[in-house]
Amino acid sequence: MNISKIHAVYFSPCRSTAALTRAIADRAAEELKVPVEYYDFTLSKNRKNLTEFSSDELVIFGMPTYAGRIPNLILPIVQNAFQGNDALAVPVVTFGNRSYDNSLLELRNELEKKGFHTVAGGAFVSRHVFTDKVGAGRPDDADVAFVQDFAVKIAEKVSGLKEIPEPIAVPAKGHDKSNFVAASVDAKIGPYYTPLDEYGNPAMFLKATPVTDTQKCSRCSICARVCPMDAISTKDVTVMVGTCIKCQACVKRCPDKAKSFDDPAFLSHVKMLEENFSSPVEPEIYI
Repeated sequence: MNISKIHAVYFSPCRSTAALTRAIADRAAEELKVPVEYYDFTLSKNRKNLTEFSSDELVIFGMPTYAGRIPNLILPIVQNAFQGNDALAVPVVTFGNRSYDNSLLELRNELEKKGFHTVAGGAFVSRHVFTDKVGAGRPDDADVAFVQDFAVKIAEKVSGLKEIPEPIAVPAKGHDKSNFVAASVDAKIGPYYTPLDEYGNPAMFLKATPVTDTQKCSRCSICARVCPMDAISTKDVTVMVGTCIKCQACVKRCPDKAKSFDDPAFLSHVKMLEENFSSPVEPEIYI
């Protein structure tokens, strides 16, 4: 098939998903000798209108994994703000070294339902946004090389296509290869992962929100500007005015290191992650 343009489309509060999605798109575009465009819909101002693609375009669509699925408050954006119009697509998810569970399957299904035709898929490790001790240094040099190779494979497959393919087969439960889901895009997606505390009990921190160290805070309002949910007041950054999705954008991107989470259940879950998921996990691709 002839591709006229590649699009890198992504939701990426802490920027790892953006970097990986763009890297795949850039390398594939280089191979196919076509231009590439980026569309970052992380901020609410960038997801107010319907974005449409065409049948001669390839879309690399990147999402982070939250509790094993697409972030629940961003899922409606994926469902309603994009129309494929027979464009080819590659669902890409990132995960913090635990598991991507059903996020890749869910993203594949949603893209297929919106008129995209998935030709490949990938799940890539990034540093966990809750802690620097899980997925530390990821993506590393080996990950970057893996991403580049994946992009070349995508270009080769797309160039050789003579007809629209079946939806790309991906596992229904992350790294579990015993249950692949092929053509059906209506299969029920499993539940969100239940976070556990350090003792193996459910960790209930749904209402946890970031706190501000007023001694460190310079009132620059960067935290409010990078929040994908517009949940932090621009007039007083110590005040929450919306729903926090625990994306950690405010924590990671605060130049004063004035933002943090102090909820006991949240901190216990972080400790559990550090104790159980520090060993490196490999990325996976499907093509």
